[in-house]
Amino acid sequence: MIRRFRLALWIIPALLLSSVPVARAQAGGSAMKEPGHAIIRIYRIASGKQLDFLKWMAENDAIAKEAGVPATVLYAHTDGDGWDYLDIAPNLTEAQQAKVDDVTKKHGRKVGFPASLEFRTFVASHTDTFVIGPMTAADLVAAAK
Repeated sequence: MIRRFRLALWIIPALLLSSVPVARAQAGGSAMKEPGHAIIRIYRIASGKQLDFLKWMAENDAIAKEAGVPATVLYAHTDGDGWDYLDIAPNLTEAQQAKVDDVTKKHGRKVGFPASLEFRTFVASHTDTFVIGPMTAADLVAAAK
């Protein structure tokens, strides 16, 4: 657990900062506004469930696209600590989540607690962390004033 926490202290800022140039380019070079809100999730997948999990996540991506919400970015572990996948997803508004739920139901998939139980068939463990960003250290210093 401590190893995973230490890894998160290094990986999460690096991943968030790696998307700063994209965020600044999308803002047209103007000063950064209120930072976005996201969820970072780290997964350890249940034995034998890797492909099933990835297919389930791909279906979620297609549903998100159809619902018109920002995509989740997925990273696959290749070496180091004991996690399998890390994703960075937007923290949806209630209206956005309702739209995702409607599209999910339209495709015959579960929502709410039944979806949560289905998700748990794929994972051995996971963590969720709510963050703001992407921002630079200078942005955070300015926000602290």
